[in-house]
Amino acid sequence: MNFFEVLLHPDQEELEFKERALVCSAANILQVGEFQLLQLAYREWFDKDLPEALVARLFSDYMLLNEVPHWARHYARLVLMREERGLLDVNDPGYHRFDNDYHTTVPRGVRRFCVAVGILALFMVSALLVAGMVVTEPTSLLPPYFNKEELQPSGKGVDWGRADGPNASGQR
Repeated sequence: MNFFEVLLHPDQEELEFKERALVCSAANILQVGEFQLLQLAYREWFDKDLPEALVARLFSDYMLLNEVPHWARHYARLVLMREERGLLDVNDPGYHRFDNDYHTTVPRGVRRFCVAVGILALFMVSALLVAGMVVTEPTSLLPPYFNKEELQPSGKGVDWGRADGPNASGQR
């Protein structure tokens, strides 16, 4: 479809991808991905899991060619019908059987965090102490450390901060 055709007739794209929109709506209701909905539909229709040999072909047909299998359309309509009638439980484990279990807790995570913060604090304090010992007469408490001698005018050039400098008369 041409870019300008889409701009002129945006509803035509919706009509072309009506079946895919049906699958997308059902997936959104179940709070799963579109391909996961295809896996659920295959399981419902054929009473077995989607074989690995079929996964790549189904993925390319659906995602690239926008071809929706008949069993996926049927399953999507079934989900939408159940949702309209109020018979759908989106938290049913059967709909989420392909979800990955992600663990958000780390074993001994609080202890590891406290050790890391302690090491970081020790490093920062020791760095400030070493820096304070190296500089004899610092101009400030925190870096950058300049000695007072480094900030003294060297006699070369113009001292812009003195009263008899170029700005003393107000001329530039």
